[in-house]
Amino acid sequence: MHVIFVEPAFPRNQREFPRALAAVGARVTGIGERPKEYLDRELLSWMSEYIQIPSVCSESALEDAVRKVQAKSWVDRIESTVEAHTMPVAHIRERCSIPGTSTKTAYLCRDKPAMKEVLSEAGVPCAQSTGAASEEEVREFVAKVGYPVILKPRDGAGAAGTFRANNDEELVTAMEGSGVAQGVPTAVEEFIEGHEAFFDTITINGKIEHEFISHYYPGVLEAMRERWISPQIVVTNRNDSEDYSEVRKMCEKVIEVLEIETSATHMEWFFGPKGLKFSEIGCRPPGVRVWDIYGAANDIDVYEEWANAIVHGRAGAKASRRFAGGMIALRPDANGQITGYEGVEQIEREFKDSIIDSYFPPPGTATQGVEGGYMANAWMRLRHPDYDDLRRIMDHVGETIKVHAR
Repeated sequence: MHVIFVEPAFPRNQREFPRALAAVGARVTGIGERPKEYLDRELLSWMSEYIQIPSVCSESALEDAVRKVQAKSWVDRIESTVEAHTMPVAHIRERCSIPGTSTKTAYLCRDKPAMKEVLSEAGVPCAQSTGAASEEEVREFVAKVGYPVILKPRDGAGAAGTFRANNDEELVTAMEGSGVAQGVPTAVEEFIEGHEAFFDTITINGKIEHEFISHYYPGVLEAMRERWISPQIVVTNRNDSEDYSEVRKMCEKVIEVLEIETSATHMEWFFGPKGLKFSEIGCRPPGVRVWDIYGAANDIDVYEEWANAIVHGRAGAKASRRFAGGMIALRPDANGQITGYEGVEQIEREFKDSIIDSYFPPPGTATQGVEGGYMANAWMRLRHPDYDDLRRIMDHVGETIKVHAR
């Protein structure tokens, strides 16, 4: 099978996808924005050809590159795994008659108000939401559902560009920050109180072949706003628990309604006083290299499982559920430059058998803002056979390790 993979070089873990495709026997053509001479020998070895274009989000440039490849040889699939690339690739897939995720499905997985409208009509419980392009439309929605509300980009990912408003004064700030005050199309949603988590899959012909369930501690919006928090993502190995049966049925329904065929998916959900609510879906893998944790916790190469789905239409291995896994972000105590750490050696001694890997930028490295995400500064990834024990270990890591900066 000949697979075009869009943007194999950035961010760095993108290289895992052409690696995996090559490992399961695919011929890989890469299309990306980096000059070929910037790509290392190993990455190039996994591709039969690499084409540089100015922007992979430029549909004209992407289509021209794909048609040049098609003029030389048959193309079976064109794949992308970055949120911002899904719509351009879907459009080119359709224009060039290449199988894969449709434009309709890609659109519904990108546009949050349209997504929730379709899912709500199908009986999937969602937060009330609307699309707005003016202050008047936002205020009409708030008058109907009340505070608090969330304003965010219609096609955003994670908490980027997201604002919460609890009252009229905060709504004015949120409308300015989101750009809707200037006419920028914005998603406006009822804020759902409760625990936030996500359900990730690899689906084949609309059927879930791999599933992974993860939890945020605390929720993403709070985690990306407060410096003092060392936020965690924790992957359970208790997938068979009856506690997740309702979540699983809901996510299976979402895949059916949005007509997702063979793809990775990332679905976020809440559970609280209003019960189980679906948040949003990406027709792509989760961010911050969460697949690495899934692999380490389950004794599989998740990238190769994705490649097997794309190339062979089947799973190659089964998740062991041997470990729960997790990531903890370790924030500097100030903006500026990192000056040093404390508590790292203690944690490494106490939990050396549980640590998957870690990253501690050397002293002198410029700090990144907390809104930069879970891997913006220092971090550690761990695993343990017992989920509750892993949670206690990760709490201890967050309390013990200090990242100093000035």
